[in-house]
Amino acid sequence: MAASAGPEIERLIGLLSKLPGLGPRSARRAALALLKRREQLLLPLSDALSEAAARVKTCQVCGSLDTQDPCAICADPARDGTLICVVEEVGALWAMERAGAFRGRYHVLGGLLSALDGVGPDALRIGPLVSRAAEEGVREVILALPATVDGQTTAHYLADRLAGAGVSVTMLARGVPVGGELDWLDDGTIAQAMRARRPA
Repeated sequence: MAASAGPEIERLIGLLSKLPGLGPRSARRAALALLKRREQLLLPLSDALSEAAARVKTCQVCGSLDTQDPCAICADPARDGTLICVVEEVGALWAMERAGAFRGRYHVLGGLLSALDGVGPDALRIGPLVSRAAEEGVREVILALPATVDGQTTAHYLADRLAGAGVSVTMLARGVPVGGELDWLDDGTIAQAMRARRPA
């Protein structure tokens, strides 16, 4: 940090550097941009952060973030309550909503099982998922988890836990992305796409 920066600026840079994707240098640039544009950026951001801290809460049903509990998705009667899509974190839920391809309900796990990081089943929202899946009317649980070792481990664990709930458990298809060219894809993606092929 710059030696001439006061403690308030250093604190701002230090806090910004804790955000994902911002290291110390990026945090300094962000802090400088905020301070240079105090009226347009800094003050509105400060107000937005204060309001978010005061009003945003975790949905007790699905684990998403909203200003209401249950969240707008869980409270929407037009959503298909027979389908539950399981995601790792709220960011994945937002990505699914941006795609607009799913009109059911969600369940945010709050992470993935990871032996290396010491994350076991009790650290995740697995119990509430099993309870929700056993509710009358639920027919399918879709596991929309990352195609990583931890994601696949979590998916297999959830499939075992949901086996007695009387619901269909499915996973997102994996393979060639829309607009993807084979010579740019990794071997694992090509192999998975070959295994998941379907009639033309």
